[in-house]
Amino acid sequence: MTHPYRRSRFFRTLLPDANVSESGNIRSLHLGTATVQSSMNIHHPAELVLSYSRAMMAWLLFTDVLPQHITHIGLGGGSFARWIAAHLPQTRQSAVEINPQVIAIARTSFCLPPENGQFEIIEADGAQYVKILRGSTDVILVDAFDGVQIIDEMVENEFFADCRRALSDKGIFVTNWWSGDKRYALFIERLRQVFDGRVLAVPAETHGNVAVLAFQAAPAVNDWDKLKKHADQLSGQYGLDFRRMLAAAKAQNPHGGKGFRFQAA
Repeated sequence: MTHPYRRSRFFRTLLPDANVSESGNIRSLHLGTATVQSSMNIHHPAELVLSYSRAMMAWLLFTDVLPQHITHIGLGGGSFARWIAAHLPQTRQSAVEINPQVIAIARTSFCLPPENGQFEIIEADGAQYVKILRGSTDVILVDAFDGVQIIDEMVENEFFADCRRALSDKGIFVTNWWSGDKRYALFIERLRQVFDGRVLAVPAETHGNVAVLAFQAAPAVNDWDKLKKHADQLSGQYGLDFRRMLAAAKAQNPHGGKGFRFQAA
């Protein structure tokens, strides 16, 4: 479906060309450069091939209730959509993507879930679309790059504030950033300001990507014993290394004897 927040034809002509490459059983999406934006294992489409995509599932560590609705800002090759459809089949998903080429390629080449009441694609500007949600989504996953760098609109205070308003009472915002970006510390500080300090960084296994989580309210799970048990349970249930995610988060963020410390910005 399209949406009133779809960008004008003039701006759409400035979007990078999308193309596909294959190496063995891995199919990848590119946006105008050789940089891989998304990858899929052709033999196991639901697998999260890239380490940053696995790190972005760290939000599951901190909740005791599965989300009813997840909003994706940036469809890419649909990695999150496939994984969630496979492992959280009761969760509804809305993927917001501005680039019609990306949508077309994802539909034809990346084994997306059926578009029905559980999964929809909305062609729109995600930074604008999120303004209308108003407490109606439980998790927002932001993975928006233009082929070269992160989208500037999606690291601004206004966007973070719009996302916070879009989240439900216990909602979680998750974004993929590059730790080598000289503005990374600024992005973190802005997010802390908007979410009252409730921010955690979870480094991916490789390449300098970091999954950054921000919480609408104090996390439902933030006790070391419970976190460790939860990580063990999730690792067995979903086949992702949540133990590593928890250790990486512990190494990166302030913590004490009881759990992570969230300090107001």
